[in-house]
Amino acid sequence: MKDIKSETTNVYNIAADENHLIQQAIAILDRRIKRGDALCSPKQTRQYLRLHLANEKSEIFCCLFLDNRHRVIKFKKMFFGTIDGASVHPREVVREVIKHNAAAVIFAHNHPSGVAEPSRADESITKRLSDALALIDVRVLDHIVVGDDCVSMAELGLL
Repeated sequence: MKDIKSETTNVYNIAADENHLIQQAIAILDRRIKRGDALCSPKQTRQYLRLHLANEKSEIFCCLFLDNRHRVIKFKKMFFGTIDGASVHPREVVREVIKHNAAAVIFAHNHPSGVAEPSRADESITKRLSDALALIDVRVLDHIVVGDDCVSMAELGLL
C-alpha cells in the first residue's frame, strides 16, 4: 500500500519548487527589463507579461508605462479581481500615467481560465481607456490577454 501522506508531501514540494523557480525567473526578468530598457519585440513583451500573470488564480489588470521611445518606466499590477473579472477604473489609470509621465502604455490582464480570447468587456474597457488617454496624448500600444497563450488585441485589429 502506498504512503498517501508521503505522495501528497512530494506533490506540495514539487509545486513549491516550481513556484520558487517562477519567482526567480520573474526577478531575473525584472532586472533585465528595468527602467529605461526598451521592449524590443512583441515576443519579449509577451514573455515578460506571461511570467508575471500566467499562474495567477484571479484576474489581474496591469499596465506597462513607457516613455516616448517605448522604454519601460514601470510595470504595475493595478486592479485585482475574481476568477472571471476585474473592475478597471480609467480615472486611476490616467492618474498613474500622469504620475509616471508616460507617453505610451501597454495594458495586460490574465484570464485564469486559460482561454486568452479577448471578451466584449475587454474590448469595451480598452476603448474607454484609449479614449481617456487620447485626451492627454498618451498612446495605447496594445492590450495583451494572458492565458495558456498570449493574445495581442493590437494584432487582432481591436485597437
